[in-house]
Amino acid sequence: MPGVGELLRPSTPRPDASDERQATGRERHDQKITVYLSATELLELEHARLRLRRFGFVVDRGRLVREAIAILLADLDARGMDSLIARRMAKNENTAGEAGGNSDRDGDAVPSLEWVQALVAR
Repeated sequence: MPGVGELLRPSTPRPDASDERQATGRERHDQKITVYLSATELLELEHARLRLRRFGFVVDRGRLVREAIAILLADLDARGMDSLIARRMAKNENTAGEAGGNSDRDGDAVPSLEWVQALVAR
């Protein structure tokens, strides 16, 4: 017999008509991906988690990553080629042949995230 969560959960995800996507919370997830991070990236992720904790939000790394993905996908839906992820991908494509090829770490490579504040403020 299925549990209450299985009975009340939609069988297929509903299309999101708004420009704001919602990340799933702390629940069982049937799908999984593996992401490899550098030591620096993992440390930055942990620092972000701890910073959010200081703000009163207790989240695990998985929730933080799901929220970040939801924000990036909403921005991509709303802004297309002007989205943060498209601009970063284009910059990486343009600089892939340059020495180091790690331009996304440069200070000027990361566009302003003021749009995130506006999105969250809604």
